[in-house]
Amino acid sequence: MSKMSKSKNNGIDPQVMVERYGADTVRLFMMFASPADMTLEWQESGVEGANRFLKRVWKLVYEHTNRGAVPALDIAALSEDQKALRRDVHKTIAKVTDDIGRRQTFNTAIAAIMELMNKLAKAPQDGEQDRALLNEALLAVVRMLYPFTPHVCFDMWQSLGGEGDVDNAPWPQADEQAMVEDSRLVVVQV
Repeated sequence: MSKMSKSKNNGIDPQVMVERYGADTVRLFMMFASPADMTLEWQESGVEGANRFLKRVWKLVYEHTNRGAVPALDIAALSEDQKALRRDVHKTIAKVTDDIGRRQTFNTAIAAIMELMNKLAKAPQDGEQDRALLNEALLAVVRMLYPFTPHVCFDMWQSLGGEGDVDNAPWPQADEQAMVEDSRLVVVQV
């Protein structure tokens, strides 16, 4: 296997990848695969992984919206597990906000969103507060992914019932209260 270069004529035409996977997938891969100040090592398997991730987000959004109207989130009525999930959502919002705004490390911002999506995919969706919490989380995920994948996020935002267009929507704000842990288990060996 040799390194890609124009002189060896073994490069990959990005247009072919855009036609195969879509511009959002290619953009997400490019932003995720390498920090902005490093050289991007192109791997089609990475593009396929970005495509699978976007399909998982799409699937969760549409499964959620197909269940019907979502009740309002009642923070006081959340169980401990729901509070823990909401804490993860708001910690991710804080991290992504810092990564994009101050640090400009887009790959770590995308990685944090991917980690959150893994948790959301496993979260229960049966109760009203489960669904309300998932709706809050998915709206935040879609808004945070929008700078990287605007086309797919535009559709998902509308499906989730986001106010106005996603491109004019305010950036999600991390709720400091949600990030506070009520209790913590500390193991002490005697």
